[in-house]
Amino acid sequence: MNALAKTFAGAFAAALLSTTAMAQDVAVRGEQVWTMGPQGMIADGVVVIEDGRITAVGPAADIAIPQGMEVLEAPIVTPGLVDAHSTVGLTGYLNQSDDQDQLDDSDPVQPHLRAIDAYNPHDRLVQWVRELGVTTLHTGHGPGALVSGQTMVVKTTGNTVDEALVEDGTMIAANLGAWALDRDSSPGTRAKQMSMLRQALIGAQGGDGEGDRDLEREAFVSVINGETPLMITANRMQDMQSALRLAEEFGITVVLDGAADAHMMLDELREAGVSVILHPTMARNEGELENAAFTTGAVLAEAGIPFALQSGYEAYVPKTRVVLWEAGFAAGNGLAPEDALASITIDAARIIGMDERVGSLEVGKHGDVAMFDGDPFEYTSHVTGVVIEGEVVSRVSR
Repeated sequence: MNALAKTFAGAFAAALLSTTAMAQDVAVRGEQVWTMGPQGMIADGVVVIEDGRITAVGPAADIAIPQGMEVLEAPIVTPGLVDAHSTVGLTGYLNQSDDQDQLDDSDPVQPHLRAIDAYNPHDRLVQWVRELGVTTLHTGHGPGALVSGQTMVVKTTGNTVDEALVEDGTMIAANLGAWALDRDSSPGTRAKQMSMLRQALIGAQGGDGEGDRDLEREAFVSVINGETPLMITANRMQDMQSALRLAEEFGITVVLDGAADAHMMLDELREAGVSVILHPTMARNEGELENAAFTTGAVLAEAGIPFALQSGYEAYVPKTRVVLWEAGFAAGNGLAPEDALASITIDAARIIGMDERVGSLEVGKHGDVAMFDGDPFEYTSHVTGVVIEGEVVSRVSR
């Protein structure tokens, strides 16, 4: 092996090790530790992580750090960031046909397509968002079909999808509105979209049935039985109202995704008790998103409607947004900074059903931490380190 090959092989091995090593013991000390839990913000705080889990959180004066444990320090420490809806790992950064697995448009209804079968843990975008503080992704099939497939929750680490996986089949992704219409085929209208969804749910109401397995029907049975939420991407008010009617008609759990017109129907959303995964703050205000606004996060928070921010799906490179920046723009447009941080930590974790594991710095939870050299929402600040389940997965300044 020549010198260049040896150098490459060593670099590759080091990169692989950084994302696959076993959980380690580490302490993280911050001038401010934003726990996003009952302890709130701790001045001069410490988070102790052992065997991948948080074992102590509190003021440095009160926490005994085990002898010999590595101690990382930063001005600001937060929980690892949680992206409430993404297609990272399915939408490759090269933006070429061979790395775009977020949508199969051969059939408008495919709830049985599993994200785990398409996720690439080595795609460059996974590393990119990890270095920017994102430790947990709710990712999977994207918009463009009436029912595009399933989602899952992963950590932004791991050599294989099984190592990254936290939960498979988290939600089923459905889409209402122009993004999922096919004027030359089916569904060609909004009414046809709703009729096809109703027919699929009606077909699942009889239970699991007997005979040969039907993967499509099994997926809808899990929705009917309350085991799997139906995440419906809907941005226009008329489509959001259709989603709420569907939830009431079948008694199913619906999570609204996108929701650009949410500020136009606050009372309806409150009454329905649904959670919202709001469109990226900086989403382009055109087409289905013509009513999107920088201020919608603040409006939802004021109205007491549970919501989280997301990176969403982008059809162009680099194929994803970064939730840290989306929350920063929301914080600059009326959303209280602590609410902005909650929208990409504990509130995001709660909406995707992961709040017992991630989203806040509390004893017993996963040891996921993001470190900053200043206010996370200031443009001049950087992410200086990231820890996932006790493993330091990034030491670069981004």
